[in-house]
Amino acid sequence: MTFNHPPRTPWPEDFPAVVIHAGESAVKQHPAYRAAKSGDSDAAYALVRDTLSETALALLRDLVGTRCPVLVSAHAVERDGVNAIPEALADELGRLLDLPVDTSIVQSNVVGHTGANGFSRLAHQAAFAGDVIPGLDYLLVDDFVGQGGTLANLRGFVEAQGGQVIGATVLTGKVHSAILPPSLEQLHLLRSKHGADLENWWLSRFGHTFDCLTQSEARYLERTADANTIRNRVIAAEQAGNCGASENVS
Repeated sequence: MTFNHPPRTPWPEDFPAVVIHAGESAVKQHPAYRAAKSGDSDAAYALVRDTLSETALALLRDLVGTRCPVLVSAHAVERDGVNAIPEALADELGRLLDLPVDTSIVQSNVVGHTGANGFSRLAHQAAFAGDVIPGLDYLLVDDFVGQGGTLANLRGFVEAQGGQVIGATVLTGKVHSAILPPSLEQLHLLRSKHGADLENWWLSRFGHTFDCLTQSEARYLERTADANTIRNRVIAAEQAGNCGASENVS
């Protein structure tokens, strides 16, 4: 059986923490949130302007320094339409930070991560298409970071074509998921608990080893009871489509 493998690249140890602008309640309880998530551009810009953080902007200015990275957003297709928030956030950041914004890179599949459980997110990974300029710096933009898989796959897409990703920013997300590279300790715990056979299976199914997981993904797998449960849950999620029941995803 042939599987599609959205590319991922190993994490450098010093990859910066994802810059988060606002808490989840401030974003998800905003009156424009649902419309923005379903594709209403005006609602998305209103949401972004109301929740952008001056503290986060200062962090981004420090991260960028004298460089001029291209802002690239994850144009995700959700169950109710195209999520307009990432593009609106990229446009506003481009205006405020005087940075160029990419318009060619788009998500090329439908994964429906909003409200999905952890195994559904792992089984249905975002793939991207578009033009990357080799040697250019890129800054990733999304609306939310949970497990971090979408950012990891967007980074992999950019870097597989010769671009250099210097960091990422989101409107909101899990604070404990802001660190994307898995620690050596977390990888050791994962490998010690589930063994080399699972990592080999993961490589054959997803095209990368555990080194390319995010910290939250690695922690999620390590906390699962055993390797057979992981394999069975991933396969079940693939067969079920994008309708995994919601659970607490870190």
